Amino acid sequence: MGPMRRSAVLGSDTSPEAERAQVELWRRMSPLEKVRAVTEISRAVQQLSLAGIRLRHPDASDQECMLRLAVLKLGCQVACHVYPEAAPFSGR
Repeated sequence: MGPMRRSAVLGSDTSPEAERAQVELWRRMSPLEKVRAVTEISRAVQQLSLAGIRLRHPDASDQECMLRLAVLKLGCQVACHVYPEAAPFSGR
């Protein structure tokens, strides 16, 4: 085994000991627990993205916010192909 790392790989603000403990917790999780965790994280990211959109566009309707989210998640080209009404929000 190589020399000991002095910093964590997953985050610069995390100690190697804390990182090892986190990785061990992930290893102990069942596949279902991992799917649930990823699903929760995905939902949280989407909610944070929508909150950011609403902060930047306070007068936007719910539909406009969802279209702007689609542009963020899918990119301009795909979002406008799937949702033609997203074109005004794609920066084109």
